[in-house]
Amino acid sequence: MTGSGEAWRPRFIVIEGPIGVGKSTLARRLAQTYKSDLVLQSPEQNPFLAQFYSDPARYALSSQLSFLFQHVEQIKGISQSDLFRPVHVADYMLPVDRLYAQVNLGADELRLYDLIYHQLVHSLPRPDLVIYLQAPPAVLINRINRRGINYERNITADYLERLSTAYVEFFHQYAESPLLIVNAAKIDLASNDADYELLIEHIGRGLSGRHYFNPTGR
Repeated sequence: MTGSGEAWRPRFIVIEGPIGVGKSTLARRLAQTYKSDLVLQSPEQNPFLAQFYSDPARYALSSQLSFLFQHVEQIKGISQSDLFRPVHVADYMLPVDRLYAQVNLGADELRLYDLIYHQLVHSLPRPDLVIYLQAPPAVLINRINRRGINYERNITADYLERLSTAYVEFFHQYAESPLLIVNAAKIDLASNDADYELLIEHIGRGLSGRHYFNPTGR
């Protein structure tokens, strides 16, 4: 919490949520607001991702491991000592990599993935705010189609349904950091200044535990 009249400024913010919900867009906007370092996953640098969406059974493990190695290297740049510098904003967190592995991998592949995951992932910097964006699969499909990335056209509603369910279950149990759950289905945090300023105001009050942001009835 902050002193009288002073807005709270989290030093490490993570944006999470299923594909198409707007994680990277919101992360970029928050980074501009807080004049912060920005950590974005780079799906275009995963050489197996396009093949995964066309042939999931064959390329799931390769795609998951490629993301894991990429993300571990990025997160190494955020040590606890770094958090005394200006805010960091990331559009993923490593425990959610394993969520995707659980959705995408068979039992034997998941055991192999877990062996590698636990060898690589040590003493992660803990976010002091996680923003979890939620939207139903129909909204996600519409947003994915609008952004027009060719290989994402193979993403199915069934896959997004399974992924969204996994996210709900994960964050139902999550208690490692303050959590702000945002109904992103009917608000526009990318370009609507009123929605975005309400979110910033909400964050600035100082958050602990679990909170909900659902301004659709205003």
